[in-house]
Amino acid sequence: MPQFTYTARDASGGLLQGVLEGDSAGAVAAELQRAGSTPLEIVLATAVGASMASKQIGFGKREKVKHEDLLMFSRQLHTLLKSGIALTRALGGLQESASPAMKEVIRQTRESLESGNEMSTSLAKQTGVFSAFYVAMVRVGEMTGRLDEVFLRLFHHLEFEKLMRDQVKSALRYPSFVIAVMIIAVGVVNVFVIPAFQRVFDGLGSDLPFMTRILVGFSRFTIVAWPYLLVAAVGGFFGFKRWTSTEDGGYAWDKFKLKFPIAGKIIRKATLARFSRSFALALKSGVPVVQSMMVVANTVDNHFYARAIEKMREGVERGDSLLRTAAASGIFTPVVLQMIAVGEESGTLDEMLGEVADFYQQEVEYELKSLSAQIEPILIIFLGVLVLILALGVFLPIWDLGKAALK
Repeated sequence: MPQFTYTARDASGGLLQGVLEGDSAGAVAAELQRAGSTPLEIVLATAVGASMASKQIGFGKREKVKHEDLLMFSRQLHTLLKSGIALTRALGGLQESASPAMKEVIRQTRESLESGNEMSTSLAKQTGVFSAFYVAMVRVGEMTGRLDEVFLRLFHHLEFEKLMRDQVKSALRYPSFVIAVMIIAVGVVNVFVIPAFQRVFDGLGSDLPFMTRILVGFSRFTIVAWPYLLVAAVGGFFGFKRWTSTEDGGYAWDKFKLKFPIAGKIIRKATLARFSRSFALALKSGVPVVQSMMVVANTVDNHFYARAIEKMREGVERGDSLLRTAAASGIFTPVVLQMIAVGEESGTLDEMLGEVADFYQQEVEYELKSLSAQIEPILIIFLGVLVLILALGVFLPIWDLGKAALK
């Protein structure tokens, strides 16, 4: 089912923006009107564009909902629904014990339900909180009458996402600390140490070694131009963030990240694991293949892969097999293609993709555990070169002075 980005006004005149699925723009407009909103603009969105819109659009200055809040919300709602408690009553119970940010989300969702909207529609209104994949899975649960099972699967999916994110942060903590210390050390040396030695060098009355002249020149440049360097760094950072927030910029950056020497293969395997897990979950819940690929494209968190998956979806819609479109995309390894082939032939595509996700999750965990060991030699070499440059630049003139004094 296609997705549409919309702009509307609610009953109080407030501006609403978000992403909804529908058979047509008219169907989305009718859904917004049933929710008490007046549509202003409805535009067909691609998978990449819808993903970016869902990240950029939000409810004003509302406090950000944490990933852990969504985990607890999904798990607790599954337990309450499985116990036979009505959905609105379950939300009321969760609202009392939720965090302040999640409490507001649950309140708005409950009010939307009480006004006659479906759960998926109510969640879709909370833009910036629930992903398109999350909303699509809830819609499937409503259609099949297995909403409690869907929330349990969503809990496991969010738990998998959190595990991947935590492992990446843990692996990068030590290298980031070392790099930060090195940058601080270089700054201190340039601003305080080199100028102090420069006064000694000036009193030598002789030509300084080439390495010393480089250090002194760089130190002078840093002291004089540091405000401009700071402005350039801040401007470059925000300019880069703005560029990557565009569709073309995000696509180019995500494609370039896959070519990083060490991190590239980890990003590629993590993306394949996320794709396989999400696709398997959608298929197991009864979502058709074409619609599954639409919502899965929004979960891979990589615009390059999202665009490739969207092209695969278009191929499947034209009548091509999933294996042929996957092979033509060029983003999958032979292992994934082989599992897709077996799954299509045996009718167990969801199970095969689940095994692919488990395989790549183990690969990512191994790569992350050995990431520090792979980065340490590079950091040691870089640190050794830095110390060598500083030692030669600072101590060579003093060595020359000592030799002159002995003569």
